[in-house]
Amino acid sequence: MADITDIKTIIYTEKTLGLQEQGVVVIQTSPKVTKNGLKEVLKEYFGVTPLRINSLRIDGKVKRFRGKVGQRDDIKKFYVKLPEGVSLENTEA
Repeated sequence: MADITDIKTIIYTEKTLGLQEQGVVVIQTSPKVTKNGLKEVLKEYFGVTPLRINSLRIDGKVKRFRGKVGQRDDIKKFYVKLPEGVSLENTEA
C-alpha cells in the first residue's frame, strides 16, 4: 500500500513544465510504488482522480568517488495525466 511519504518530489524541469501545459505532472517516487497505489494516494491526499498514469523505472548509476564504488538510489517516475483545469499545486492543503 502506497503512502504520501513514498512520493519524493514533483519534478520541475524544462521538459516537465512543457508537459504541465498539457495537463501531465511528473512525480518521482520510491521504486516500490505501483500505479494503483499512486492513484489511491492522489485520491486520498489531493482529491484528484487521474485520467492516465504511465510509469518509468530508473536503476541507479554505479559511480566511483576517490576509488570507492557506490551506487545511486533507484527511482521510479510517474507521468500522471490530470483532468482539465486541475493541478496538484491548487489542491494542496
